[in-house]
Amino acid sequence: MPEPARSRLARAFVARPGRGQLVVAVLLASLGFAAALQIRLTNTDGDFSGQRRQDLVALLDSLSSATDRTESRIDELEEARDKLLTSSQRRQAALEQGRSELDVLAILSGTVAATGPGITVTVTDPDGSVLAASMLNGIEELRDAGAEAIEVNDQVRVVASTSFTEVADQIVVDDVTLLPPYVIDAIGSPQTLSEAMVFPGGFSDEVEELGGAVGVEQLDVVRVDSLHEVEEPEYSQPTDR
Repeated sequence: MPEPARSRLARAFVARPGRGQLVVAVLLASLGFAAALQIRLTNTDGDFSGQRRQDLVALLDSLSSATDRTESRIDELEEARDKLLTSSQRRQAALEQGRSELDVLAILSGTVAATGPGITVTVTDPDGSVLAASMLNGIEELRDAGAEAIEVNDQVRVVASTSFTEVADQIVVDDVTLLPPYVIDAIGSPQTLSEAMVFPGGFSDEVEELGGAVGVEQLDVVRVDSLHEVEEPEYSQPTDR
């Protein structure tokens, strides 16, 4: 049996209004008021025993038509409400996805600080023999092991465009001169990053051959606070997909 119009109206009002439901709620309220008013006016007639049969039939037909129109209007409004809810949910999902992607890009580009599990690598170099190329090899090992954020000596955020050079036998990273000991903070899987630093023939062995030493500490929380200043591209422009 079809659900009565008044019950459907009540159910529509019980739902907690969202942002997209406000207009629909107002329309449903107006429609419900009109229906209640029509029923009240009908009830004021009291006793229909003195009415002619054909008048009563005409009145019932009129009420039936009004009910049909009311139910049809409720269906339309409920459909509009559902569409608004669906559209609002799609917009909310798109916004949440966009924020998530923006957060990921900000971490990878080094424009925001980051925190998480990882390791701290301390490179001692008493003879000053560890070269920029060796440090770069260590950074590349961390990248290959899945490091998501890296900084050196709490001064330089390491990103894809970071450069390692030597000036007057000193290591220069993105125009910042670094002094030993070199401390590398990296966020990622502590176990995986540690293994990348100490595997045979890798970064640790390379530094030891140069007279230095490498210490690795696994941590539950590593903070990478250095930020990288992103320069706007001079020639490249985004293209539509």
